[in-house]
Amino acid sequence: MAGLGKLVKQAEKMKRGIEALQAQLDAKELDISSGGGAVKIKVTGSGRFVSLTLDPEFLKEDAKVVAAAVLAAVQDAAKQAKDYHEAEMQKVTGSFQMPGLF
Repeated sequence: MAGLGKLVKQAEKMKRGIEALQAQLDAKELDISSGGGAVKIKVTGSGRFVSLTLDPEFLKEDAKVVAAAVLAAVQDAAKQAKDYHEAEMQKVTGSFQMPGLF
């Protein structure tokens, strides 16, 4: 059962890597903007929204325009955070191979 021992060691190494990565993702902040910079969002690599800033001049626009720009920025921030998270996670888990499954 030498293969099982190797598998357990790989799993433990991957677990440590994921835990370290989670801390990095929580600390990494992504800056997203929309509406030509009128809407700015800061989100962590783990997907936690940190801040939302609206240009005061932009708030003078029609409410539908402001709402659409804020929604677009939130959606973009969520997608970028998810994509970043998945790419970084793949770096940690991509080398883990379970015999007979892949």
